[in-house]
Amino acid sequence: MIRIGLLGASRVSRYAIIDPATGIEGIQVSSVAARDPDRAAMFAEENGIPYVEVDYESLVTSHNVDIVYNGLPPSSHARWSIAALEAGKHVLCEKPFAMNAGEAQAMVGAADRSGKFLIEAYHYRFHPLFARVLEVIESDRIGALRELRAHFNVRIAPERGEIRYDPALGGGAMMDLGCYCVHGVRSVMGSEPEVVSASAIEHESGVDIEMEARLEFPGGVRAWVSSSMSDKLPEGLDAGLVVTGERGTMTVINPVAPHMGHELILETADGNNSEDVAGETTYAHQLRHIIDVLHGKSEPLTGGSDAIATMRVLDDVYRLAGMRPD
Repeated sequence: MIRIGLLGASRVSRYAIIDPATGIEGIQVSSVAARDPDRAAMFAEENGIPYVEVDYESLVTSHNVDIVYNGLPPSSHARWSIAALEAGKHVLCEKPFAMNAGEAQAMVGAADRSGKFLIEAYHYRFHPLFARVLEVIESDRIGALRELRAHFNVRIAPERGEIRYDPALGGGAMMDLGCYCVHGVRSVMGSEPEVVSASAIEHESGVDIEMEARLEFPGGVRAWVSSSMSDKLPEGLDAGLVVTGERGTMTVINPVAPHMGHELILETADGNNSEDVAGETTYAHQLRHIIDVLHGKSEPLTGGSDAIATMRVLDDVYRLAGMRPD
């Protein structure tokens, strides 16, 4: 049995870990810790979690935990992921991986020294839909790639306590949403881009509520990534990926959460067709991947140098948008 300890009694812990774990054999949510011990106790009672730790330090060193889920704000990812790794625990760390590439390098270094796995929770990456995306590209059905466009927009109101409007905690549209776009185009290309330009619309809090950037990959392949969390957006999730090749185009509607409905559309000289790809929730596939990794059946699809590379791109996007110093 693989036992998961939760850092934070958060809503994301429920749908990312607790709910999918109930339907997967061989994994158990064993422990939780929160800044407020009373909240952690209530959360544990509501979700059937057997152990409540008094603080984060107690959880990452607990004998009841094999892997730590770090669902804290990005500003706490490096500190507590490193602490867990040094305590001999594997870590599943939420995205964005860190506040910057320097923190990401420190986290990966701690994982290398500990011999434990440090996986980044880009849950979309584990769903069969993304494997199908890569299969289409590798089949050469749309030909050599020329251009990619990825966007992710979600209305997020600037309510009190909303961490995505707090720059000190790692808030911002590109950090919270656009990171999926950056990771997605990097994963499609299998290479690293240069950030050519970036522009942002800033909120009075100091975070970006909208951001767009142009990237260029080796071979002259261009990519545009954009994200918005403006409270003027309609309700609902708006995400897409368009990959254009010399012989056709692949459009993926909702590659981020395909279990909520998606479509893969191919337009080539041979005709147009649409399909969807069967699968469980992205979070269930993520947990199944973790089980395979911990049992030696698979290598991690995310984390390590991949996580550092994504953070480097995000750093450059913010720098070129004038939101971070050189």
